Amino acid sequence: MRSLSLWKLSNVSLTEAEFSSSSEASSSLTAVAVDLDQNALLLTTESRNSSHDGDARVELWLLPEENEFDRGVTPSLVTTLQTPTMASSNPWSAGTSKQPPYGSWSDPEVLSLHVLPDSRTVVVITRAGDISTVPLDEDQPTADVVGSVEGGIMSAAWSPDDTLLVLVTGEDKLLVMTSTFDVLSEGPLHPSDFGEEAPINVGWGAKHTQFHGSLGKAAATSTVPAAAIGASPDDDGHVRISWRGDGAYFTVSVLEGANETETRPHRKVRVYSREAALQSTAEPVPGLEHALSWRPSGNLIVGTQRFGNIPGESTPQSGGGSGLGQGRDGRHDIVFFERNGLRHGEFTLREWSPEQKAAGERKWGYRVREVGWSSDSNVLSVWIERDDGDVVQLWTTGNYHWYLKQEIVAPKGPDGAPGRFTTVKWHPEDPLRIILTTPTEVIQRTYAWDTLASPSRPPADSGSVAVVDGTSLLLTPFRTQNIPPPMSSHELPLKVPDVVSLPSFLRRSPAPVHAAFASHSDVLAALWESGIVEIFDLKTRLGPGRGKVLDPVSVWSGVLEGAGSRSYRQAVFDQSISPEGATRLAFLGTDPSGANDILCVLDIQGQESKQTVVTLPARNGRLIAGLGFLWQGPDARIHQVDLESKDVTEVAHFPEFCFWTAQASTGESRLYIGLSHSSKLHVTNGETTRTLATNANSFTTTPGFLIYTTTAHVAHFAPLVELAKVLSMPDAPLPEFETRRVERGSRIVTAVPSTMSLVLQMPRGNLETINPRPLVMEIVKQDIDSGNYGKAFTACRKHRVDLNVFVEHNRDAFIQGIPSFLEQVSDVDYINLFLTSLGQGSLPPEVVSQICDKIRIELERKDLKKYINSILTAHVVKTPPDHEAGLAVLLRLKETEPDLVEDAVKYIIFLVDADKLFDTALGMYDFSLVLMVAQHAQKDPREYLPFLRELRALDQYYQRFRIDDHLKRYEKALTDLSLAGPERFDEALAYVEKHSLYDHALSIWRDTDKYEAVLNLYGEWLFERRDFREAAFVFRQANKPERALIAHEKALDWQELFELVSQQELPTSDIAYRVAEELMSKKRFLDAATVLLDYADDVRQAVIALVEGSHFSEARRIITLKRQPELLEEIVHPGTLECRVRIAEELAEMREQLRKQLARIRELRVRKVEEPDAFYGVEDTDLHNVDVMTDISMAPTMFTRYTVAPSAVSKTSSKRSSRSKRKLERKVGSGRKGTVDEEEYLLKSVTKLVARFNTAQADTSALLPHLLQFTEEHRAEAASLQEEVREFSEELSGAVEEIWKTATEGEEGGAEGGAAHEGGWAARMEAYEKRKNVNPVDNIVKPELAKQEWRLKLADVK
Repeated sequence: MRSLSLWKLSNVSLTEAEFSSSSEASSSLTAVAVDLDQNALLLTTESRNSSHDGDARVELWLLPEENEFDRGVTPSLVTTLQTPTMASSNPWSAGTSKQPPYGSWSDPEVLSLHVLPDSRTVVVITRAGDISTVPLDEDQPTADVVGSVEGGIMSAAWSPDDTLLVLVTGEDKLLVMTSTFDVLSEGPLHPSDFGEEAPINVGWGAKHTQFHGSLGKAAATSTVPAAAIGASPDDDGHVRISWRGDGAYFTVSVLEGANETETRPHRKVRVYSREAALQSTAEPVPGLEHALSWRPSGNLIVGTQRFGNIPGESTPQSGGGSGLGQGRDGRHDIVFFERNGLRHGEFTLREWSPEQKAAGERKWGYRVREVGWSSDSNVLSVWIERDDGDVVQLWTTGNYHWYLKQEIVAPKGPDGAPGRFTTVKWHPEDPLRIILTTPTEVIQRTYAWDTLASPSRPPADSGSVAVVDGTSLLLTPFRTQNIPPPMSSHELPLKVPDVVSLPSFLRRSPAPVHAAFASHSDVLAALWESGIVEIFDLKTRLGPGRGKVLDPVSVWSGVLEGAGSRSYRQAVFDQSISPEGATRLAFLGTDPSGANDILCVLDIQGQESKQTVVTLPARNGRLIAGLGFLWQGPDARIHQVDLESKDVTEVAHFPEFCFWTAQASTGESRLYIGLSHSSKLHVTNGETTRTLATNANSFTTTPGFLIYTTTAHVAHFAPLVELAKVLSMPDAPLPEFETRRVERGSRIVTAVPSTMSLVLQMPRGNLETINPRPLVMEIVKQDIDSGNYGKAFTACRKHRVDLNVFVEHNRDAFIQGIPSFLEQVSDVDYINLFLTSLGQGSLPPEVVSQICDKIRIELERKDLKKYINSILTAHVVKTPPDHEAGLAVLLRLKETEPDLVEDAVKYIIFLVDADKLFDTALGMYDFSLVLMVAQHAQKDPREYLPFLRELRALDQYYQRFRIDDHLKRYEKALTDLSLAGPERFDEALAYVEKHSLYDHALSIWRDTDKYEAVLNLYGEWLFERRDFREAAFVFRQANKPERALIAHEKALDWQELFELVSQQELPTSDIAYRVAEELMSKKRFLDAATVLLDYADDVRQAVIALVEGSHFSEARRIITLKRQPELLEEIVHPGTLECRVRIAEELAEMREQLRKQLARIRELRVRKVEEPDAFYGVEDTDLHNVDVMTDISMAPTMFTRYTVAPSAVSKTSSKRSSRSKRKLERKVGSGRKGTVDEEEYLLKSVTKLVARFNTAQADTSALLPHLLQFTEEHRAEAASLQEEVREFSEELSGAVEEIWKTATEGEEGGAEGGAAHEGGWAARMEAYEKRKNVNPVDNIVKPELAKQEWRLKLADVK
């Protein structure tokens, strides 16, 4: 669906003064070569020496690359050389058998002009046989004849890699030389054998037994006699050589003379290897002509073939006819050969018509001079020499059809003579740049692929696309039809309008150079390069129906200002809203001098037209379709053209020239979008420019999106609003746009917003229409906002969009519009589908319930019977589903509408699990409904009938109890059982105990005589669960003091226990000793001492308990209070010494631990600095994509440091169980020696050590005052203890400061890595991996030593 559009045009004329200063005959351009290093052209001109008839003067010129802002370049003369002409002026003079059949053209002396880039040398090969070299790097280069070939040279061709040269000599020799002109091979030009790849007959099958397709059985016996194979009258008789793109093979086309077996001269095509070994000979083709070119990609060899009879010959030659191919008179084909010599398709040229008459030597009024391929093998050029002038046609192929895309007409010669080209050459690197020369002019034209798509906007967007094919435009409106190319919805024939004011040479109908669609009307404009314009009203049918999809009518035709002298190349419609019936469009062309672009604006109102011409500041720019007229200069600056003042104002700037451009509007913002040949997609608002992609290959715009595809085979959908926001914030990162994978190599043809479709073309030419989600959602949301719920619902169903979008887009508006929604979507099945989608979506349950209830209420108001299924659906899709309410609706209609209820039951069984629905009906205690559900659910009667019969035999409440118990509604069942009578109370208690329904039972029997029994049962259950405190209070409420005493004692609630003992007047001594023993085992020494003093009156045991708990002050107070001083020396003095020993042992243990851990931390930190790789391990990134590893044991790796100790063996399984995952997590933080977590583990251990020392400080603070008040031994121990604690405190404080010293700048910021990560095992392990290089000091908070006044000055006195 792509067309070739003219991008750059350059014409350089060489005047007579530039050709030569001598008075010799006029010169003519004859050869051209490309100097890729200097990006320049090398040209040769030839002139005959008037004083020496046998010599020709050849001048070599250098033409530098033109700049779009220059006003022209001047060629410079490199050197001049003389060459003889007589030796090769007629290579056929050696014998009559070699004469061309109908004469020869006048050919230039220079056969080949080529630049050798390695040596910076130009090689000139002439027909006389001279091979001359000209060094380009010298200041005054001169031609040096390095060799001559006797008999002259008939053809020459360099290999693509510039290493080999193939020559055909006048002595019918085929030579292969190196770039230093050493002969590698020499052989005959006319070998008799087929070649090395001659077909081999394997001895099976015969021609008459093979399948011949549409040709039928007649093809088995059809043969072309040798006498019928002849040459075309237009054959120039010269040899042609063409290389394959990779330089491995070359082909030679030569005119063979008549011999014993072949009575006519005819063409033969042979294929040779790089070493000049003959590989194959093409099958004989009657009427085959001289043109030859091998496609660079290597799959096709191109030639031309004539068919029918020769004009002017009344009778065919005897025995073989005309010697041309059998077919229609005037038929002229481009034919293709494979490397093995077999034919491989063809297509027919469109030049000849029966009205044409032969003139001169051109029997059909024209002949094909040469054919050639672009460097990328996509475009085939056909150079045609006509009686009225030369033309070069550019052909492309797609889906096995050949399209004529462009025609290049040779400019007229002096005095109106027919224009002639002298050379046609494709640029070797720029694939769409073609170089043509006339006798006095060098023409360079650069093309680009372009899609001629309609920019129309909804609701009138037709999605029309035009494809140029010769004098026809192939039109397809993709809104209504997707016609695969090469077919189309309509073929619009184009003919240059018969305008009287035009010169006669413009009356021929060439292919148009461009076409454009209007954005606000169904109008198409066709533009010819000469300045002729024709405008059509396409009359596109947008909706379904009968009749033509397109019925174009020409509404205006005419010529632009300067037609015939200016070269026009682009047409663009103004996308501003024009008055009714008015059309404004612009045309981009080049002025006659070629120095500037010109803009010609055409305003049409009815049959009246007005033209305005504006000269632009440079050339080779490009128009941008948009509001007003925008021109992008070659420097990538975008200019707005003011027609009133004819001023050009810059409005934006791309980073590079973008051939493919568009303007988009979002509110008040205007965006300029451009795609360059370097595949970069740029967008700018005039102030800020952003590059969206560096690998884009196509794009298009819709009212809401910029859509582009990339070479990664992904389509991106960028909202224009988001792009405007991004451009307003230059530093903001590009957002992630929605994407969709597309087929490899896909390119955008057009987008049709009204049908939510995007049309893509594959590399092979076929089309694919997709409906991307962003386009669908845009239209669906627009329809929802406008209240067009029916259209939005249909689109969602068609494109499988979640129907929750109605609610998610605008919940409040949709809830208000539910009546309108149900009016437009009135089908029961559609409503059910919508409700089901709501229930299965991600909306909050309360929202689903609200919407379902509103829809249900509205449906019940409209027609309960019609929408019964939808009402049931509204009940069951809620969260949680209200099955009972749905069945209640059926109960209401069961008596009046039994048939409707039966169908509704079938439907609700479809929605809900049959067993669940059966249980719901059973829970409604309506057996008729239960039977109806069971029957329609196809349940086995043997499963439910006995149960139902058993239930029917019971009284009401016990029956409901059995039903609720069966449905596991235990609380409701207990309520039913409580109503079944007092005789069921014991069964109710057992039911309470069975299902732990104590709270519900208490609420049922509160304020009844059965309440205490329930409380007692509840208390026993709590006691069994060891909830003694709660059980004790329950027993007291149940008047069970004995059980309450036991529960209080078990709970160690000694205050409540002895209160109850006193109330019950029980002895307290035994109970006091038991409780005190339990309290001491729980480290509650003060409580134990209080119990022993108050309820056992045992002072000694009370003091022992206090001393054991280090409560020395309280013990001394009790001793003094109870007047038992002997207990001080007996119990307290030894107790304080024991406490001092315990603290000393604890300090020694802490000191040993601190020193070991501090030494290990120092060692680890040294290793971390000196050997970081060995400490952390180096992760192998090649293992990131490994999915499965074996279960065999492997040697430990560096990564093992993160899992197990170095001595362990790593074992990885392809599947990891939950247990192994938890085990691995424990390993990760275990801090085993040798793992990376060891340092962090040591820091945590030091933190715990500080907390432990703070506790020891508190114990020391409580002990020291008592030691100082006792004996000398005690005072000595006090001093010793105080010194030990001081020393360890200083040591611990210093260690903490050393460990938690301030992190360096390179280690800061790691605390963030220590944050908790939510998620599964994989997420936690990933977080652990991210923290592996973080300094552990940043993860562990520095501990603080408690500031306690434990030190006594008196203990320091010696």
